[in-house]
Amino acid sequence: NLLGVSAPQMTALVGGLRALGATYDRSTLGVLTDRPGTLTNDFFVNLLDLDVTWTSVDPEVGIYEGRDASGEVRWTGSRADLVFGSNSELRAVAEVYASDDGADAFVDEFVGAWVKVMEADRFDLPR
Repeated sequence: NLLGVSAPQMTALVGGLRALGATYDRSTLGVLTDRPGTLTNDFFVNLLDLDVTWTSVDPEVGIYEGRDASGEVRWTGSRADLVFGSNSELRAVAEVYASDDGADAFVDEFVGAWVKVMEADRFDLPR
């Protein structure tokens, strides 16, 4: 809790940054959307899609492939991405953001968390 954000806020930040394509070295790892650069809840929708099966392709590095029903690789993700589907608390939050009416809640949470983190070291702001 070093950034002072809650689990829902951190979940929104990670999912939002992944949807925006803000990754190291322009990697597509964890960018679970067909619309990178757009702040959407696609990361959560695609992570929790029951038609996608995740399997480890490199256990040492922690890389996973998400394959659809035809066996085609749809997505690649890391342990840091898949934790939002496997940890019970984070999954509950991810399910809210992935729901049909969860997009607005996700965007609101992302914006609030982003502002909170960006202003965390701004000691010139009134508190």
